[in-house]
Amino acid sequence: MIHMLSAFDLGDDEVMSDFQVAYAAFVADLEKAGLIAFASPLGARHADTPMDTDDTRAHTLFSILSFRDRAQLDAAYAHIEARAHPGTASHGDMYARVRNAVFTCWEDIAQAG
Repeated sequence: MIHMLSAFDLGDDEVMSDFQVAYAAFVADLEKAGLIAFASPLGARHADTPMDTDDTRAHTLFSILSFRDRAQLDAAYAHIEARAHPGTASHGDMYARVRNAVFTCWEDIAQAG
């Protein structure tokens, strides 16, 4: 499985409840199109613990999207980039509400033995 961590902050005039609605609509569109295996709930950072050691970034919100494989990940990216699909409107609505977005992808490593 491949995962994508999104780290971001809300835009200055954004309200969390409005963003949650936009995020849910985006996830629902990806699910309906079969372009996602799993989406985490939105998460808020707890930087006030010694277990949070990232002094470089100060992002306050996070989400994880998971994809079955590279083909599904690439199809989801193409779907969003196409801007012609109805589902891409939900991505634009959600993405316009964030700032300082950083995305990191990784794949699960198969267990040895």
